[in-house]
Amino acid sequence: MVVTYKDWHEMLPYALHGYCTSIQTSTRATPYSLVYSTEAVLPIEVEIPSLIVLAELNLIEEKHLTSLCHGQLYQKRIKSAFDRKVRPRAFKEGDMVLKKILLNVKDPRGKWAPNYEGPYMVKHAFPGGALILIDVEGRDLKHPVNADLRRQWKHPSPAGAEERLGKSGMWR
Repeated sequence: MVVTYKDWHEMLPYALHGYCTSIQTSTRATPYSLVYSTEAVLPIEVEIPSLIVLAELNLIEEKHLTSLCHGQLYQKRIKSAFDRKVRPRAFKEGDMVLKKILLNVKDPRGKWAPNYEGPYMVKHAFPGGALILIDVEGRDLKHPVNADLRRQWKHPSPAGAEERLGKSGMWR
C-alpha cells in the first residue's frame, strides 16, 4: 500500500498492470491484447491449468477482426462528429474575401492588431479549396491561398454608418 507520496514507485508496476489489462473505450480491447494479440495472463491464472490460454489461441483471429471493425466504426463516428461542426465555404469567381494575417513577427500593437487584410477578389477557385486572389487594383497575389483562411467580405452599408454617427458627425 502507498502510505506517503514517496512510496509511489512501489505501486507503479501494479498501476501499469491494471492499465494494460483494463478494456479501453475507444478500441474495446486492452492495450496488451492489441500489442500481443492475446489477453494478459493474470498472476492468479498462472496457477490454473492452461485451458484459458488454449481457448484464447482459438479466438485470436476473431478478436483481431472485431477490433479492426470497431476501430473503423470509431473513426467514422469521430469523422461524422467533426463534419457536423464544419461550415462548408464555397467561394466562386468574383467574390470579395478577406485574407487572414499570419504573422511571423510580433506586432507592436499586440491584441489590437487586425486579424484580416483585404478586401481581395477571387480570380479562380479550385475544387480542393485553394483560391487565387487579386487585390482591388487588379494585381495577383504571389501564391494561391487556402479557403480555410478566408472570410466573406461584407461591404459596410451606409445605413450602418448613419446609425453609428450622431447628428454631430462624431462617433458615439
